[in-house]
This record gives sequence, structure tokens and C-alpha cells, in this order.
Amino acid sequence: MIVIGADHGGYDLKEFLKQNLEKKNMTYYDCGCNGSSVDYPDIADEVCRKVLKNPDANKGVLICGTGIGMSIAANKIKGIRAALCADYFSAKYTRLHNDSNVICLGGRTLGMGLAWELLDVWLNTAFMGERHSLRIDKITAIEKKETVDCANA
Repeated sequence: MIVIGADHGGYDLKEFLKQNLEKKNMTYYDCGCNGSSVDYPDIADEVCRKVLKNPDANKGVLICGTGIGMSIAANKIKGIRAALCADYFSAKYTRLHNDSNVICLGGRTLGMGLAWELLDVWLNTAFMGERHSLRIDKITAIEKKETVDCANA
């Protein structure tokens, strides 16, 4: 299952992507919004926590006006590897090399057809593993480090 969410800037694209997921018989859980104004960090938090807690929902889709805010918010959550994608190569290789578990898209910056193409390739590309697993392990190690106050370091 795919967990999907958007703020008001990504609502129309979210609804379009849901229709395409349904056509491919792919199940999803919609975390909102319903078109009204919401704060993107709240949606990012809900989607990402569902991705991390539910083994059947191991991929998330976040959409805001540019995708940038969602990407920043999502990457604050330990265990999330969110990638803002606007081209085919990035969408494919963030799965192959980075094992991203959330894709972020811009509702105001991408055409609907391109957004679907990016999501489709992202959903259908498997992580390569091998030497890339070592790099993911390093990212996980960074997440476990304590925050350092640079002014007092």
C-alpha cells in the first residue's frame, strides 16, 4: 500500500495520482488534505509515520506546491529517505541507489502526466543493494548521532 498526502498546493495533483493508482489496481491510504488550506509539515509527519509503522505501507508520496517543503519536513523524521523528484532519471535512481521510501512532488511545478510518470517509475524500481546498502547504513548512522551545538563545539 502507498501512503499519499498533500497540502492545498498539491491537492489537484494528489487526486490525479490517486485516479492513476486506482487504474493500476494499486491500493493507497490518503492522509489528506481535502482541498482546504493545511500546513505541509503536518501532512508530511502523518504520511511518514504511517510509512514507518505499517509494513504493508512502505512507500509514501508527498505533494505541496514545489515539493520542497514536504521534502524538508519528511527528512526530519528518522528512517525516512525522502527525495524531491522533477525528472525521470532522479525518480529512478533515488530508488536504485538511495532506497528512498518517500517521493516528493511539486503540484505547481510539474505537469500531471510527468508527475505520474515519475511516480510510476519510482514505484516500479527496486533498490539495487550491494555497495549502495553500505551508504544507506551510513545515513542511518548519521541519524543516530546526537546533535552538536557548533557554537560550543
